[in-house]
Amino acid sequence: MSLDFELIHEDIESKGAVLLFHGLTGSPFELKKYGQFLYNNGYDVFAECLPGHGEKFEEIYTVKYQDWLNFAYSHFENLKSKYENVFVSGLCLGAVLALAIGLKYKEQVAGIISLSTTLYLDGWRLPWYKCLIPIGLATIVRYYYNYPECEPHGIKNLKTRNIVKKLLAKGDVGMNDFPMTGFYELLKLSAVVRKQLNNFKTPILLIHSHEDDITSTKSANVVYKNISSEDKELIILYDSYHMVLYDNEKEFVFNKALEFLNSHLLVKNEEKELVCI
Repeated sequence: MSLDFELIHEDIESKGAVLLFHGLTGSPFELKKYGQFLYNNGYDVFAECLPGHGEKFEEIYTVKYQDWLNFAYSHFENLKSKYENVFVSGLCLGAVLALAIGLKYKEQVAGIISLSTTLYLDGWRLPWYKCLIPIGLATIVRYYYNYPECEPHGIKNLKTRNIVKKLLAKGDVGMNDFPMTGFYELLKLSAVVRKQLNNFKTPILLIHSHEDDITSTKSANVVYKNISSEDKELIILYDSYHMVLYDNEKEFVFNKALEFLNSHLLVKNEEKELVCI
């Protein structure tokens, strides 16, 4: 069963395209309600499983961060050839990929919405020995150990958490553990992106939970403080965990994202010059 989705307006002209990337060991399922909301408000929305995810989850043990980058670049270039306005939004690993697109394509990107940006694995749910994780990842151990998915599954809202737990147990929406090889590649990608943040000039909205159980607000703060974008905003949530698109403040997140998209649309004026509306 494919979890990919495309939401394209057939009867009206869309405002633009929004390219969505899911998180590590996740799937486009975690983006579906978010994508539907953006579609209902005039945008064409696109989301596909990252390499090593979805039906070929066993590939997570061999996937490299370059595979994720090439996947992201290819999909952005494809949409940019068809739409004047192309926005990119991602959650967790997907947020890091969104940053990478902003770094590579700069002014070609209408804007970036970065959710639960995961540059560091330092959330409160990770074990007490989390400071040793990078050491273990640099050894052969990473090929033999999976960190089990467990409470609270990135969700503070208990009702939603229980629903997601059942879906994860069935393997319908994502993996039920975190392969350490995936962590390793995520941190390598993070290092590549962090080194270039001062070259990032794309308009960006960062949303991060104060109680993120996977990655602390350090990740979002590092991005916000080091990028060169004049147009940037960081919003901290106080009633959500990592999965901000499914938690207590999801409606607020949806509406702030839409507000950002609408305020960064580009249109052609009579002189064929690009202007913001």
